Amino acid sequence: MIRAFLHGLPMGFARIFAPRYLVWHVVMIILTYLCVVSGFDWYYFTQTRFDNLYALTLPAALLGFFVPIALPVVMYYFGEWQGRAKLMQAAIAVAQAEALAWVVSSLYKSLTGRIVPEFLPSTAMQDISRWFDFGFWERGIFGGWPSSHTAVAFAGMVALIWLYPKNKPLALLAGAYALYIGLGVSVSVHWFSAFLAGAGLGTLVGVVVARHAK
Repeated sequence: MIRAFLHGLPMGFARIFAPRYLVWHVVMIILTYLCVVSGFDWYYFTQTRFDNLYALTLPAALLGFFVPIALPVVMYYFGEWQGRAKLMQAAIAVAQAEALAWVVSSLYKSLTGRIVPEFLPSTAMQDISRWFDFGFWERGIFGGWPSSHTAVAFAGMVALIWLYPKNKPLALLAGAYALYIGLGVSVSVHWFSAFLAGAGLGTLVGVVVARHAK
């Protein structure tokens, strides 16, 4: 599993930045720009940070960490136990999509250095939604833009849906999970535009990996 997983990563990374897919990156940036300059990011922040909603969505950060690790492992060894080669291949593709989404989103974070929102708003707070520290490693790769939780969740789930296009219940469950993770972190540790960009990036990665899965 590990050898097959690692084998596809370099080519997958190159494909994500292929000329035919650059429009996805441009759209991510444009949508973020519009959310920031229009004030929507700050408006969304002030309207969604309250205790009950925060408590409901806080598990998204935990599920967004553990599920992407556990899911492909369970899929692979269940497929091996059942002798289902397609399931094993799908597990590898999902793992590759998740890993590439994390790498690419972290690369963007290392360059954009966006300040993260506070958990709860205060009347004394200024609008910090426009603060970016462009450069390299100005604010590390935790928090920031785009949301890695969202990118990883969407990448894995989109790859899974793409590989099993006729399985409607799977599509609904996978889509609901990805949206829960993305929207959950958008009302806790990320701006709305970070969720939006993460969803776009994750969708791109999931499609690219699934198209070339063998």
